[in-house]
Amino acid sequence: MIAIKQTFASNDCSFQEAAAFSEDTSMAERLDDTRVRLLEAAGEVFAEKGFQAATVREICRRAAASVAAVNYYFGDKHRLYEEVMRYAHRSFAERGIPQWPPGTPAEEKLRGFIELMLADMEYDGSPTWRRRLMMREMAERTEACLSAMRAFIQPRKEALGAILGEILPPDVSDADRNLIAFSIISQCMVHRIHWPVVKLMVGDDMFRSFDLARLTDHISRFSLAALGCGPPVVEPASAERAAI
Repeated sequence: MIAIKQTFASNDCSFQEAAAFSEDTSMAERLDDTRVRLLEAAGEVFAEKGFQAATVREICRRAAASVAAVNYYFGDKHRLYEEVMRYAHRSFAERGIPQWPPGTPAEEKLRGFIELMLADMEYDGSPTWRRRLMMREMAERTEACLSAMRAFIQPRKEALGAILGEILPPDVSDADRNLIAFSIISQCMVHRIHWPVVKLMVGDDMFRSFDLARLTDHISRFSLAALGCGPPVVEPASAERAAI
């Protein structure tokens, strides 16, 4: 009997612990869900209206959450905005910079970097507010934008600078190095950030052909040709044809 009672007591204890764990897990999931809803709703509102015009009440209405939830999770609107920026950039930052093995040609590194930039900005079905918020941030240059730049953009700029350092002659000025770097990045951005304009200008069929592989190949060849490190993208017209 004692053994039986001990068994039941042990089983009761295990059941209670399991029930408590299940309840705690369920509560944690609900809390995480509320936080994500607030981040998503805040991202939409901030992207549409900017930080100053956005209101916590509107964010909570869209998130189906109470105003107190913002204070609980983030403290205030400013902290919420900073968290939204980190949330928006997290998927990009997780990719990291490739670590090339020793002896990798600089041209191959440049191609890999361009592919990374295009993949970072590739439309993957994520909410469009992330792109709109990024563009607004770049225009308004808030402190949250500076934090995102330090965490995400600056390491990529430094990586590209190191690659160009292997390609360019040592007497190229810092100003020219930066202009070259921005020219390469701009080619990536026009196809990823401004893709609606590109699609409108070239049509649906041609736009669909501009996939990751094709854009990587074109921007790489174009940039290397401009730097004098690769063949021309197209053969120049002969003197006879140019004279016609």
